[in-house]
Formats: sequence, C-alpha cells, structure tokens
Amino acid sequence: MVNIPRLTHIEAVEPYFLRLTYETGERKQFDATRYIMGSWFSELGNYSYFKTVRLIENGEYIEWPHGQDLAPHELYELSVPI
Repeated sequence: MVNIPRLTHIEAVEPYFLRLTYETGERKQFDATRYIMGSWFSELGNYSYFKTVRLIENGEYIEWPHGQDLAPHELYELSVPI
C-alpha cells in the first residue's frame, strides 16, 4: 500500500473540482463530479455546500459539514498533477 502524504490545503473550485496541496509540495486536482450523485453525496451538487469542504485529522482526511467524506487514497490516486 502506498503511503499517502498529508494534505496541507484544499480548495473547492468550479465545477466540482478540488485543488489539493500535499506536505510533499505536490499540487493535484481531483474531479468530484462522479461523487455528487446518490442519496449520500447528492448534497455536494449544491456548489455553495460543496465549497464548505475542510481538512480534518491534521490533513489526513477531508469532510463536509454533514459527514460526507472521500478516502485519502482516492483523492491522491485519482487526482492529476497541476
């Protein structure tokens, strides 16, 4: 298993992308559009709510106010360098 670096900054950008900065200095962009479907993640389709994403657990995870989250390995492995 790959050791995933901690996130130091996250920014929501239109249309449903996350810009990620890691402790290694890597900057990546994650397309979250596939996660805005279904009952658990549908609230992310409201861009005002989507922008409320935050870092938790000292940069190990991200989360939205109502508990939606994405696995750290998904963020890291499915994002593209910017």
